[in-house]
Amino acid sequence: MAGGGGRPRSPPGGLLGMAAAVVVAGLGALTGVRAVPTEEQHSVDLIEKRYVYGDTKHEVNVYVKVFTNSPFLVCMDLARSQEEVIDPKYLWVGPDGKNLEGRMYVNLTETGKLMVMGFKESMSGAYTCTLAHKIIETTTQEEREMFEAYKFMVYAYREADHAYQVFVRFTTKECELAANGQFFEELKKILNNIISDLTCHIIESSYKCHSVKIPKQGLLHELFVSFQVNPFAPGWEEVCHQVPYDCEDETNMRVQEARDRIGEFFNKQMYALKHESQTVPAIRYVDNSFSVTHIDSCRPGFGKNDITHKNCASCCVVCDPGTYSPNNEVTCQICTRPRVKMYGARSC
Repeated sequence: MAGGGGRPRSPPGGLLGMAAAVVVAGLGALTGVRAVPTEEQHSVDLIEKRYVYGDTKHEVNVYVKVFTNSPFLVCMDLARSQEEVIDPKYLWVGPDGKNLEGRMYVNLTETGKLMVMGFKESMSGAYTCTLAHKIIETTTQEEREMFEAYKFMVYAYREADHAYQVFVRFTTKECELAANGQFFEELKKILNNIISDLTCHIIESSYKCHSVKIPKQGLLHELFVSFQVNPFAPGWEEVCHQVPYDCEDETNMRVQEARDRIGEFFNKQMYALKHESQTVPAIRYVDNSFSVTHIDSCRPGFGKNDITHKNCASCCVVCDPGTYSPNNEVTCQICTRPRVKMYGARSC
């Protein structure tokens, strides 16, 4: 864990009582790769397969997690791969329209299988292969040369960054109480201290006081508190330097731990009010008012699109040419100036 010193301990329960207190066509890909079928083909779980076969009728969509290797893209369909192929020749062309043979970042086998290594967003695009082979007539031994073309659309993706929106309520003596604001500031300090070693912090925090009529209790005044548990506190970049290939996995694990700690903290408040408090505090936690909503965000240059990439709807997929994402929103915006011709644009 970053920061050292071990996990901060939650303050005593009474403290809060104080007023101031994927692939088409049949087979799939390596772990870290999502290969999905087109809408005309049956969806199959392809995450742990090693090969992606082409399809002469449809382009094949493949989703490769950044910095991992793609699966082997096979320059033939599954049916053809199980037949005899005479004098096969393969020509692979990358997104830049140039021959891929001899490129340092590809593994191209003699049987026409292509792997793109250390995949980056700039490597996204169309990978096409032309298979040339001969058919020999049995009776006449006449030779005919056949050509088949296969197209793979390969997209870089990242896992979404997770954050959590928290809602919680407290009863107070009155809405105009000066101690309400002091309490809110103290609450933020306590929560930030609980999760600081995870390089997480509390952001977008706010509260409002409302009068609430409770059945059989009359009119009460309550503070409606909301805040976001965010994994990008100062120092989080160091986490990515330590584990650059799985940065989202690490930050997501940390923010989930932060969410759990905060939930545990509020559970302790409920227990303390029921079993430990000698007097009723001026501001106190409302039983079972703690609730959490999951929030996703994408890194700049990536976004979600459950129409274009419906078989990888939870992925943050690299923005297509003509679109861009300058921030951590979850959608790629259309560029009004169509000069953006690259994948993963962060500006227009």
